[in-house]
Amino acid sequence: MNRIDLLLYNIGVLITMQGSALPRTKEDMSQVGEIHNAAIAVLDGKIVAVGTEEEVRAVITGLPILKQIDAEGKLVTPGLVDPHTHLVHGGSREHELPLKLKGATYLEILAQGGGILSTVRATRLATEEKLYAKALTSLNTMLLQGATTVEAKSGYGLTMKDELKQLRVTQRLNQSHPVDLVSTFMGAHMIPEEYKQDPSAYVELVIHEMLPEVKRLGLAEFCDVFCEHGVFSVEQSRQILHAARELGFGLKIHADEIVPMGGAELAGELGCISAEHLIAASDEGIAAMQQAGVIAVCLPATSFNLRLKEHARARSMIDMGVPVALSTDYNPGSSPTESIQLVMTLGCLNLLLSPEEVITAITINAAHAIGRADTIGSLEVGKYADIVLYNATNLAYLPYHFGINHVHTVIKQGQVVVSNGQLAYPTL
Repeated sequence: MNRIDLLLYNIGVLITMQGSALPRTKEDMSQVGEIHNAAIAVLDGKIVAVGTEEEVRAVITGLPILKQIDAEGKLVTPGLVDPHTHLVHGGSREHELPLKLKGATYLEILAQGGGILSTVRATRLATEEKLYAKALTSLNTMLLQGATTVEAKSGYGLTMKDELKQLRVTQRLNQSHPVDLVSTFMGAHMIPEEYKQDPSAYVELVIHEMLPEVKRLGLAEFCDVFCEHGVFSVEQSRQILHAARELGFGLKIHADEIVPMGGAELAGELGCISAEHLIAASDEGIAAMQQAGVIAVCLPATSFNLRLKEHARARSMIDMGVPVALSTDYNPGSSPTESIQLVMTLGCLNLLLSPEEVITAITINAAHAIGRADTIGSLEVGKYADIVLYNATNLAYLPYHFGINHVHTVIKQGQVVVSNGQLAYPTL
């Protein structure tokens, strides 16, 4: 070490999330590694020293420092991780709002040809360039909110051509944008209208044609399935996920969002890295997830937008020893928001998590949910310098003062990409 590229100093409160080789569970979700009067030193995009300012300056004594940032006593956390989004899609679904206000449920709108199927039609019509431009706008919003790593699912094409189109957009954004994208293939998001009379044929298409081609092209790391009433049954989901695992995909599952289908139990049976939604998950399903080490990705903005009386039982999951992560579920219908900070508030008010549990759920546990905890999710020596500075002096203020963006500065792998609340990355 012959220099320091960046020294971030005069940090009022630093949330490090240090010491999380495994996803955090139970009481450990409240242990956030808080340091006062702190500093971070960065070299080649990675952290080389972190601790109190006195400790860090002792480590780097005598080394030239190329750039210094005075944190001015602000709160600092790891870069936020959004582990469940449907980033790339065509169109929007605000026309469904009057139906929701009249009491139409998610599944009722879907049965009328709306919901996911409406977005499928718009995505198929959109060019790759239009999808890229639309997703870029959303990704910039996520970055401004403090998200430095985002998972992105396909699933609005439901043909080989259109699924690959979505996945290519994700790949292009990952190559061109500061936010790191983790790609998930979700061809099993819905039975397309042209297969309505023969859903088993579509399952065969996903298994024997789509999955192998996505793998051959290297366009996705994970495979996800929507296991839900009127969508994919438990057995169909099992078949698809088995095939995906044989090809080397990591496994995820949309489980028990509306109806208790047994998706959480299937997640435990297959050892999925995560099960997502889980509003209607049974005690048996939660126990199966705990035994298999499956991470529960809860999506409180979806419950809020669907006006559901019930929410994912995140409090019970934590008490039972299930690691919990939170995410926006950004999509054009059930959760049209890119705001991870809104999710923080809903995580506290509706899921009854503490601010400490919430920040754990959107940093280190979220990183585990997408297989990235070895490089992101906490501020430790050797990890990427993904760092967020807030216009706040304590953690509780973020979910408490809701409806605004608290982010002041975002640093991605040692580079300032948001400054004073404005995008600052070079390609703008």
